[in-house]
Amino acid sequence: MDDHAAFRETLRAFLPAGDVAECADGGAVLDCYAAERPDWVLMDIEMAGTDGLSATRQLRARFPEARVIIVSNHGEAEFRRAAEQVGACSFVHKEHLEQLAPFIAAAEKNPLRP
Repeated sequence: MDDHAAFRETLRAFLPAGDVAECADGGAVLDCYAAERPDWVLMDIEMAGTDGLSATRQLRARFPEARVIIVSNHGEAEFRRAAEQVGACSFVHKEHLEQLAPFIAAAEKNPLRP
């Protein structure tokens, strides 16, 4: 979930191969998740409509099995804490997208979902 199409396209290069569903607005995440049931949700903090932290909170409340990684330009500790508080599994700064694939691969080996 990111409101910039070009960034969503770039993000795909850092992900393991597979199907990808996209949303440009945090408000669309619940319907998209319900329809697609993805293994992972990559969520930006700043988006049109509902921001990523609020969208993550709503998503995890409705779908506790949802695994969310916040991907953001905001790297400050307060944003990382906020992401954890709303139920995100991890936080990756947009400058460090190379961390996504190893994190996802390691988490896939763990059968437990948060």
